[in-house]
Amino acid sequence: MSAEAKANLSDLVAAHLPSLRRYARALTGNQTSGDQYAVAALETVLAEPALIGEADDAKVALFNVFHMVWASSGAPLGQADDRLSAAAQAHMADLTPNSREALLLHYIESFSLEQIAAIMQIDAEEAQGLITLALREMTDTVSGRVMIIEDEAIIAMDIIGIVEGMGHQITGVARTRKEAVALAKAEMPDLILADIHLADSSSGIDAVNDILGGFDQIPVIFITAFPERLLTGKRPEPAFLINKPYTEEQVRSAVSQAMFFASTETLMAKENA
Repeated sequence: MSAEAKANLSDLVAAHLPSLRRYARALTGNQTSGDQYAVAALETVLAEPALIGEADDAKVALFNVFHMVWASSGAPLGQADDRLSAAAQAHMADLTPNSREALLLHYIESFSLEQIAAIMQIDAEEAQGLITLALREMTDTVSGRVMIIEDEAIIAMDIIGIVEGMGHQITGVARTRKEAVALAKAEMPDLILADIHLADSSSGIDAVNDILGGFDQIPVIFITAFPERLLTGKRPEPAFLINKPYTEEQVRSAVSQAMFFASTETLMAKENA
């Protein structure tokens, strides 16, 4: 391969690496484990650059390589960090094979059914069936208390409607870092949904760090227009990110995933705004 071709391949992979790492992290429930599979996929691409370089859609091809690596290893979950992670992974073991992968690819990574079919080497109808099944199995299995950190009232009400519609209880809505900490102390949630930019110019990231510093680990979903600011490669990172503007399906998917995976890694991400 020429130097120019290698440079082009590097650019193609780099453009989609943050998304791949996010996907890998959500699949395993563990950043270290997720990165290991992402690296294995990249090593496969380096060994066989035609897998990406000759593909019509480089992102689909990259995720296909990852899926082959992931599937060939038996699609294992990351090592449970404590009883919450262990319980979450026990739930995951009961799900229909490949359903979580299809769900994440569609609602979190925004792949079409046809693209998912290409990634997973199935047909589009089967991809749709897996997504529907995953949503039903996850929603029916896990419910809990959800805290929302969001300073825009309309968005907060929309999220409340979606989350309550899934059968979860809302502990409250905080508009600032101070309110968020107080709300968590009043009733510790099972899950936090947090925006990054809050009403008093404080940071949702700092609010979450304050909360996690005083309580047992709680899974967190960040809703942000700039997900790349949290996917820097520095440890640790949040497992679940939703892009703004979001869809109801994205919120439902992320909430279901997070309730299963109850991540135990302290979030120390720093905002680069």
